[in-house]
Amino acid sequence: MKKLTLLAAATLLSACQSTTPAGKVGLDGEVFYLQRIALPPSATLSVSLQDVSLADAPAVVLDEQKGPVKGQVPLPFHLSYDPAQVKPGHRYSVSARIEVNGELMFITTENHAVKLDGNDPQPLKIRVDAVR
Repeated sequence: MKKLTLLAAATLLSACQSTTPAGKVGLDGEVFYLQRIALPPSATLSVSLQDVSLADAPAVVLDEQKGPVKGQVPLPFHLSYDPAQVKPGHRYSVSARIEVNGELMFITTENHAVKLDGNDPQPLKIRVDAVR
């Protein structure tokens, strides 16, 4: 009976594990906006984790989540990264955008810095603003 209970507990714990690949660490969060409007079914969400250390060079993307929006705000996301990619003294940021039929509707307008040291508050709250 003890073995059966132990086996059931192990099965339950393995089912609860995150979808983050082995050796990687995850950031969970939500994208939201303040406008009181619903997103159309054709909306897509893109969230990316970037190394923004170099001002005169494009940001290096560590991970990105793209796909159709499921439901309404807040919109959940999960990003994963390899801690070995995190370099001391570098700056990292999370950005998001919502597009409808290929046209930009919402985008981050503020820096959402993360330290990637395991102490970032989760879930991250990423606000996007309407594009005029």
